Amino acid sequence: MVAQRPESWQDRDPLVCAGVDEVGRGCLFGPVFASAVILPAQAFQTLVSAGLTDSKKLTARRRAALVPLIEAEAFAWALGQASAAEIDRYGIRPATERAMHRALQRLPRRPQLVLVDGNLPLRGWSGEQRALVGGDASCPAISAASVLAKQCRDALLERLALQFPGYGLERHRGYGTAQHRAALQRLGPTALHRRSFLKPACTSRGSPPAAAAPPGF
Repeated sequence: MVAQRPESWQDRDPLVCAGVDEVGRGCLFGPVFASAVILPAQAFQTLVSAGLTDSKKLTARRRAALVPLIEAEAFAWALGQASAAEIDRYGIRPATERAMHRALQRLPRRPQLVLVDGNLPLRGWSGEQRALVGGDASCPAISAASVLAKQCRDALLERLALQFPGYGLERHRGYGTAQHRAALQRLGPTALHRRSFLKPACTSRGSPPAAAAPPGF
């Protein structure tokens, strides 16, 4: 008896599938963002022709141009985030999963199949899912999710840069660049820095961490 090939996600109706991706997982500052996107089949070619791919491979100008197109072409999209306090309390993977769950819960209907970028499953999701290595470049719904999450988090960091001047947040978006680490040594961490990501020398100054969020997605 010949074994049947497992059904590919590409064989499924796109309208029952949601692509999910995160941004900001490796940052020293601020929340981790996630987006969930459901794209109809006819949107694939439109968005790919407009340059849709992994958000990390796109310029800020190209991402900004894609956002209104994604929003117009998508059947549905939603955002979720988990705070720096949640990251410190629960760890980065559980906090990232919280952000993903929140994005999925904000969709107007529950997807039958969740497509997650990377090689790790989304724990706590009771439905069907597939982890796709390189999905942010090969799956349009995940690519769209990566663009929306990246643009929304970057916009938040630009606003927070005005609230917390001197750290260069508008340039490095919270990542651990030399400029950012030098500012931490000089100014100490803010209430939105991830204390669990910082060395003790950086956490000895600055304001106390924000209160942790209650358990639950």
